Amino acid sequence: MTIANLAPAYTDPFHLADAVQSQGFGVLSPSGLATFLDFPLSALDALKADWDDLPPDNFLKDGGNYRRRRHSSFIVNGREIEQVAHRAHYQPLEYNALHGGMLRLFEPVKPGFVAQPVISKLLLAIAQVCTSVKGEHPWHVELHQFRIDTSNGIGRPTPEGAHRDGTDFVAILFAGRENIRGGESRIFEFNGRHGQRFTLSEKWTLLLLDDQRVIHESTPIQPVGEGGHRDTLVLTFRAGGFLEPGNLPG
Repeated sequence: MTIANLAPAYTDPFHLADAVQSQGFGVLSPSGLATFLDFPLSALDALKADWDDLPPDNFLKDGGNYRRRRHSSFIVNGREIEQVAHRAHYQPLEYNALHGGMLRLFEPVKPGFVAQPVISKLLLAIAQVCTSVKGEHPWHVELHQFRIDTSNGIGRPTPEGAHRDGTDFVAILFAGRENIRGGESRIFEFNGRHGQRFTLSEKWTLLLLDDQRVIHESTPIQPVGEGGHRDTLVLTFRAGGFLEPGNLPG
């Protein structure tokens, strides 16, 4: 039996902050993202080849080798963006039962990727929504470039299961999928019973979550042909500094 993929209900790009405020998340279509950024999607298309050069994630504790990634960190303060010295990614066990409690130092995102104007546009535009929802702060941003592949069978976008990240907001930019099935996005109220599920399938769809109000996961992916994979760019925005062993969520 074939299970149809449910498409997300798209948010008007001019009301993304309203959607996040009212329901805890919003989803922009690719055309909505272009409007939101005031930038052509071709600028993102020009970066797509970088996903073919991601090093393996050597910290997977489930014994898998299905995830490749890069990671870099920034501070967005008003209209200013500062890339900080390369640092380890950290999450407490309360937020990531599988990979929490350890410092994970991944390879940095390539300088040429970071230098593209569309990346600055993305950081600034999302930070503006974060400010609209929760007030003005210097936003501490971690950027994760992911590829989940199925060369050895099943790939797990969220091996830790349904979770929060310990930040204020999580943005998931869907960069494409090839020769896979699965990968359904699921969002649940943190303090409630309601949830939604849908599958991101249009390249350059943007999902923005209020990490304090919802938990999220993506279901495993399975290959349906050679080279099956799913690519995303994940950006987390936190007001109170980067997550560090001595700087935990309050």
